[in-house]
Amino acid sequence: MSEFLQKLVEGRIDFEGQKLVERIARDTLIAATAFSFVAGFALQSMRVTFGLFALFVVGLSLAVLPPWPVFNRHPVAWLPAKETKTE
Repeated sequence: MSEFLQKLVEGRIDFEGQKLVERIARDTLIAATAFSFVAGFALQSMRVTFGLFALFVVGLSLAVLPPWPVFNRHPVAWLPAKETKTE
């Protein structure tokens, strides 16, 4: 169980996963802003506007903050370390 918690807290994702998270977050926040504004404007309520936007942000956080396996499909293959000669 501690290994699972270690991996969860560590949160490793690869570069392609970072790009995917950024795109998902950007597109979701743009859509959330537009939808919240339209709904709040239609109902003439700032509470609706900010409430809907907060729900979108919470949902987005649950979708992109944990290191889901989908964000680590292209792990980086590091070169092996070179041995140095010591005299």
